[in-house]
Amino acid sequence: MRADRLVAVLLLMQARGRVTAAEVAAELEVSVATARRDLLALSTAGIPVYPQPGRHGGWSLVGGARTDLSGLSAGEAQALFVLLGPAAAGGSESARTALSKLLRALPATFRTDAAAAAAATLVDPASWGERDRPRPPAVVEVLRDAVVHRRRIGFTYRDASRTADPWGVVDKNDVWYLIAGTPRGRRTFRADRMTDVAPTGETFTRPAGFRLGEAWDEVVGEVEDKRSRTWATLLIEERFAWVLRDHFGRHCHVLTVLDDGRAQVRVGAPTPRDIARTLSGWGAGVQVQNPAEVRAELARIGAELTALYAS
Repeated sequence: MRADRLVAVLLLMQARGRVTAAEVAAELEVSVATARRDLLALSTAGIPVYPQPGRHGGWSLVGGARTDLSGLSAGEAQALFVLLGPAAAGGSESARTALSKLLRALPATFRTDAAAAAAATLVDPASWGERDRPRPPAVVEVLRDAVVHRRRIGFTYRDASRTADPWGVVDKNDVWYLIAGTPRGRRTFRADRMTDVAPTGETFTRPAGFRLGEAWDEVVGEVEDKRSRTWATLLIEERFAWVLRDHFGRHCHVLTVLDDGRAQVRVGAPTPRDIARTLSGWGAGVQVQNPAEVRAELARIGAELTALYAS
């Protein structure tokens, strides 16, 4: 959870006074790019975190090293709790307890405004028309504990018994994954498909240099490559191109805008049929230029609909 990392970054800076993005990345086991984004988030939120260029530079917390939260100003405390409040409200009981403890660590004169700041924002992650998003599967807590304590686990996955060294868990749009080391190398498992998860009693050492963010980027790249094995070029009114971007995500690219107001767009999906199914609802509003396989799938869908509804 990002809020957890922001607190960890802040406390790390309070302990050391000055840190580099690389040091934060190593301490929190994230990529350097993620560490930079977290530092920038603190700075943007009003926490007095500033970068200092140069050979001996880094990121500093103005006022020097501190051992608790009492060094924050009123505005800085409010900025921090605006960031943390929504995450704790939608999180576990432990997250809410942690927020309460942080609140009590503030000077008494700041607590009222900080508490109000934590309750000022509600984050509703569900889009209009969506159901409430589910809580993480219960197994996620077991996996997190195994990651933290370096405990090897046994479990059943797709009706097969397996063992793995859990290196990290990832939340991808409410679907949780475990990245783990196995006898066959690094593997990724969907948490909701794992059953009978339990420690084996053995411990393990995580590979030197492993970064969860970097490993997940590789997983995402591999999956997205499989999801875009077929590409189609089409024409659509430029004002509707955003709808295609909403449907196809990163697999949608506007190539050019023509004089007649139409945009030439390139979209990708696993198969020609997947593209045709998404585009068929547009009727004549979309003209597929290529490949022929997508055009043929659209013609097939059109013929089926005509045969079913023409009467």
